[in-house]
Amino acid sequence: MPFAIYLLGLAVFAQGTSEFMLSGLIPGIARDLQVSIPAAGLLTSAFAVGMVIGAPLMAVLSLRWSRRRALLVFLIVFLLVHVLGAVTTSYEVLLLTRVVAALANAGFLAVALATAIGMVAPDAKGRATSVLLGGVTIACVAGVPGGALLGEVWGWRSAFWAVAVALVPAIVAVWRSIPADVPDQRPVPADRAGRWARGSGPRGGLGPLQRARGELRVLRRPRLLVLLLLGALVNGATFDTFTYLVPLLTGDTGIGAGWMPAMLALFGLGSFAGVTISGRYADVRPMPLLIGGGVALAAGWAVFALTAGSPAPAVALVFVQGTLSFAVGSTLISQVLYAATEAPTLAGGLATAALNVGGAAGPWLGGVAIGAGLGFRSPLWVSALLVAAALIFGLLSKRNGYAGPVGKPMESDHQHEAE
Repeated sequence: MPFAIYLLGLAVFAQGTSEFMLSGLIPGIARDLQVSIPAAGLLTSAFAVGMVIGAPLMAVLSLRWSRRRALLVFLIVFLLVHVLGAVTTSYEVLLLTRVVAALANAGFLAVALATAIGMVAPDAKGRATSVLLGGVTIACVAGVPGGALLGEVWGWRSAFWAVAVALVPAIVAVWRSIPADVPDQRPVPADRAGRWARGSGPRGGLGPLQRARGELRVLRRPRLLVLLLLGALVNGATFDTFTYLVPLLTGDTGIGAGWMPAMLALFGLGSFAGVTISGRYADVRPMPLLIGGGVALAAGWAVFALTAGSPAPAVALVFVQGTLSFAVGSTLISQVLYAATEAPTLAGGLATAALNVGGAAGPWLGGVAIGAGLGFRSPLWVSALLVAAALIFGLLSKRNGYAGPVGKPMESDHQHEAE
């Protein structure tokens, strides 16, 4: 695995920390800027919306630049808006910085995924994806408790400064380690039937407009759309329970509030184990990992709901479910990249958007269940149902020919493109 991919993972960690740390800073921000807690909570929603909208948009816009230039632009913008967020006294300005940060983060992830898979063998996309998502999982471990600790000791602004400082070595690393792009040699669509031919640009390369059209054509593939939906469902289940994990453990389970940072870190450690497992098996045995892991994941959420009143199984399942969630989720992302080999940048953007759609919809559904008076165990049942829905839909799609072996386009994909 090229060392430059680990450096991209470092940048993903710094940006992921910014996203996850905010949950521990909301009270301090509300108090300092004299806004309500719900208003401060909109900062998290603004970031999520920016990620959903920005992922495909920034992916297409970045096609005008070399990948190294795009990565640097997105990182520098992300750094500057955190500096602005750290010094502003205006809630409206801070809200705007979160939207812009999300757009930059979404663009960086899309280009980073395309860059990483372009630096490895064609059959190693799962390993490359796991390294990048490893940065996200470490941010889960360090972001929430780290941001909360900084906010408690030096105020919420110090957490923003910490992210800005952490981005400096990431920017230097990308500048020094990511090679300049060679002319794009990816195939470009030659006719409406979806057949592909070499580009006709300088030295065989493609212009930005040709690249954008070529990548957008891939959206017509049913297999890609199925995988994106599955990713949204699985990630929705993950963040549904993660959002309400603290009230569940302190309420129904009876674990003391002082143990919550350790519980969140335990979930993060499980997620790191999950992407590690995905990196090892996603390229060689994706279907057993997706089907077996998906069944175990759905069953695990149901068992968690049934045993949440006892601390011992709850603690174990926090780790186990974190592992299974990210093992299955990471493998789905790598399958998206395999399904759209000719459009790696847009595929990365769409995968990012799908995960964030799930990350927003899952907690909303869990909140609806809690609001209906079903208690804090109800999000666990919602998570189980979401994963079960993903399994059923995935198996039906496979039966109809919309899913298949890793890296191998299906006949039905090309048939649908020709229609």
